[in-house]
Amino acid sequence: MILEGRLFKANLLLAQSMVELAPRDQHFSHELEQNLIALCRSLDIPVPLWLSKNTTEFARFHQTVFFSEQFTDKVNFDRFQIKWEDDGR
Repeated sequence: MILEGRLFKANLLLAQSMVELAPRDQHFSHELEQNLIALCRSLDIPVPLWLSKNTTEFARFHQTVFFSEQFTDKVNFDRFQIKWEDDGR
């Protein structure tokens, strides 16, 4: 799984990162969680709260957006967008 993350303030792209962890024969949701944690580490941000709207968006569009209110710590960006890049599996 390849997961791309982008941090935005207003419409300005602040940072971007991509992670790909080796598949471990896990359920998709667990693999997604591990990649999200790795992506947050690479961007040096806390892990956001995953809401039902994120599940719906990710299932439908293979991407979702987290807003600053979804972080337990104060963050210096407005939104965090993640996108699943199809790796052919």
